[in-house]
Amino acid sequence: MKRLHIALIYNGSTEVAPESPTDRASTADLLEMIRMMARTLRRLGHQVTVLPLTHDFFAFQRKLRRLNPDVVFNQFEDFAHGASDDMRLVAMLRLMGYPHTGAPALALGLSHYKFTIASLLAGAGVPIPPNTALLETVGSVNQHKWRFPLIVQPSQEHAGLGLGRDSIVSSKKALRQKVRDVLRDFRQPALVQHFLPGREFNVGILGGRKMQVLPLAEVNYTELPTGIPPIMSYAAKWMEDSVEYQRTSIVCPAPVEPELARRIEKVALSAFRAVGGWGYGRVDVRLDENGDPCVLDINCNCCLDEGMGLARSAEQAGISYPQLLETIIKAALERPTTTMRGRRPSATLLA
Repeated sequence: MKRLHIALIYNGSTEVAPESPTDRASTADLLEMIRMMARTLRRLGHQVTVLPLTHDFFAFQRKLRRLNPDVVFNQFEDFAHGASDDMRLVAMLRLMGYPHTGAPALALGLSHYKFTIASLLAGAGVPIPPNTALLETVGSVNQHKWRFPLIVQPSQEHAGLGLGRDSIVSSKKALRQKVRDVLRDFRQPALVQHFLPGREFNVGILGGRKMQVLPLAEVNYTELPTGIPPIMSYAAKWMEDSVEYQRTSIVCPAPVEPELARRIEKVALSAFRAVGGWGYGRVDVRLDENGDPCVLDINCNCCLDEGMGLARSAEQAGISYPQLLETIIKAALERPTTTMRGRRPSATLLA
């Protein structure tokens, strides 16, 4: 790959609540990942400008125009949970004519609404958990015929937010209480789905026009004590001092029979393409009572920490961390851009 000027952007807002030192989703961990990515890209011979984005989109737009990078490596996430600033940013980059890594604006927008994603997948023939429903009131619990156990979570969050030890319910009474909690604590509808009892897999996907499914990773919940549900809760994902984090592990490559692996890969790739994913991402899949794969969630711009998640699966495919980042950039450059680059975008772009 020729030498590129890369703008590496991330959420630079300092208006955050105090964070636990054991929270792996903290700002400190984000900054360490950004520094590591910048070092890796520079070692590959690229010019890298690290560019934090705060709430002033107009100032950011002016800085980006002055830099005029060859490609934007997008590591921005929303300023606040439930916002859509990531979609807004990517739409702006697209209109300005700058190639960017990862998903387009529509895919990012869809990813904020779990029920919308599930409905889209079902319409495309991609299997999702039974009993998928969006509940906007506690009273709406009585409008459905439920198949217990159920899993209940906020419908517009990600990264495990709102998933905890009480998220699996086995009665209408418990369902009403959990829906009430979600409505009160997150001020958004609750997503309810039948809880699938089978194995859970993270399916990494890499590439643009030609997508590659990476070796499967399996979430191992077998060491969890009785009373803690086998789900990827916020604690299991991020809180290093929690039992969930310490007793939940990832096995990669997963020990899976070839035929089952092919079915999981097919379902995951179909889901990723259905929502318009591009460049890289992760699809979470769980097996139902019959051993059939169903899509739980799609993370279009998943974490790129070295040795974790997507990077771990890539390593099992013989793709080093530097090669992973370059592959993601190549996919960004494959995507057609608009013709506005070099022109002065109208201020109405961000209105």
